[in-house]
Amino acid sequence: MRGVRLVVLAGLAVLLGGPRFARAHQFAPALLQLEEVSADQIEVSWKQPILRVQGSQLRPVLPIECAGVGDPVVRQEGTGMRATWRIRCPDGLAGKTVGVEGIATSQADVLLRVTLRDGRKLHHVLTAGAPGFEIRATGGRSGVFRDYARLGVQHILTGWDHLLFVLGLVLLVGWGSSLLWTVTAFTLGHSVTLALASLGLVKVPQGPIEAAIALSIYVLAVELTRRRDGRRTVMQRAPWLVAGSFGLLHGLGFAGALSEVGLPSAEIPLALFSFNVGIEFGQLAFIAAVLLVIAALRRLPIAWPRAATAVPAYGIGILAAYWFFERIAGLL
Repeated sequence: MRGVRLVVLAGLAVLLGGPRFARAHQFAPALLQLEEVSADQIEVSWKQPILRVQGSQLRPVLPIECAGVGDPVVRQEGTGMRATWRIRCPDGLAGKTVGVEGIATSQADVLLRVTLRDGRKLHHVLTAGAPGFEIRATGGRSGVFRDYARLGVQHILTGWDHLLFVLGLVLLVGWGSSLLWTVTAFTLGHSVTLALASLGLVKVPQGPIEAAIALSIYVLAVELTRRRDGRRTVMQRAPWLVAGSFGLLHGLGFAGALSEVGLPSAEIPLALFSFNVGIEFGQLAFIAAVLLVIAALRRLPIAWPRAATAVPAYGIGILAAYWFFERIAGLL
């Protein structure tokens, strides 16, 4: 019983000591769109998530020589708020610089999309280190690939719920070819639903999906405790099958994040592909880091108590349960 109490207390310490960790996917990227509708008229669209870091304030910074035309129209779209208005810019947007203030405190980058009158579409990610962008006659397909791949990497590496599920898979199957097939099945599963949902072929409310993702992590944590007790279950005999099935669910979660910034109409396949590439790159980097940590721990000359092997399973389970009830409460 002392060992069990130690495990539970360790899990609670992880939960209570890391509030940012427990938030999972609370902060989505913001989106600033500029479209030239005439020689000097620009349509501005500014969307940011309703939930954001307390005290942070994102604000678009438009060219000083541009003046507003009329009042902005504000409306709620899903989990974000969108404001649209027009500005008048002499000679259009070419050669001018736009940006966003407050990125450093928001814990989320800003996606910039610019459509010029000659048909060119520019895409760029504004960050805390580079909050401004000079609009030139460049960008194109390479810019779409770079920016959406970066968004994919950022999403997976700040998506603690998805990372916990991947961690659980690694702990469940261990080293070797079984891990390769299991991770591949998870990748194929979320790639399918990410594409279907992003293209509008499948529409599912994000609230229940996020709650179901948390529940899938809890189920995986329970499997880890059964593995520790020596019991063989379906998930342990065919982890690739369960990973692929849960991957379908997680792909809908990825699609929800991508819908916050949208897809460029002229480059939808490329943007979708590069976003998925970014997710896979971040996922593989995380798995490599986990395997290195496990290898390092095994080399330490320490006689670990048997209760210590249960810490990851209980820690994952406690966080998953917290997220599940938090998201269910949000739905109610």
